[in-house]
Amino acid sequence: MSLRKPPLPRLLLNNVSCMRNAQQILRHVNVSVHDGGALVLTGTNGSGKSTFLRMLAGFSRPSAGEILWNGHDITQSGVFHQYKLQLNWLSLKDAVKEKFTVLDNVQWFEVLEGKEGKSLPAIELMGLGRLAKREGKDAINGPAQKAAACEIAGN
Repeated sequence: MSLRKPPLPRLLLNNVSCMRNAQQILRHVNVSVHDGGALVLTGTNGSGKSTFLRMLAGFSRPSAGEILWNGHDITQSGVFHQYKLQLNWLSLKDAVKEKFTVLDNVQWFEVLEGKEGKSLPAIELMGLGRLAKREGKDAINGPAQKAAACEIAGN
C-alpha cells in the first residue's frame, strides 16, 4: 500500500505578519487555498483586509512569514512574474480613470499586456456598449465597476 502526499495548496500564507509605521497590521496569518477553493475575507474597517490583499497582489511584502504560490515564494522575481500572469486585481478605489472613456480604460490594459482586440467584446459582454465613448467619471458606481471588470475580462 502506498500513501500519496496531499497536493500542495495553490496559495499558502505561512505565518505572515505585516508591520506599518511600527504598528502591527497582521500577525501570524496562516491560510491555504487549494485548486477549486475560495477565500472569503471579512472584517471591520482597519482590520487589515486591504493590507492582506495588497500582499497577495504583490504590491507590498510581509514583514515576516512567506506567501507561496505552487510551493514557491512570490517575492522571488521569476516566481512573481508567473504568479502575476494568473492574478487579477480589481480595487474599488481608482478602478476607472475618470478622464478616459470607458473604452480607453479597458484598452489601456490591453496595450500593457499586448493583447489588443478584446476590449469591445468585453465591454459588450458586460452590457456597457452604450457607455464605451463616455468618460469614466460619467460611468459611476455599478457601470464603473463593470468597466473595471472589463479590464480583467479583456485580459
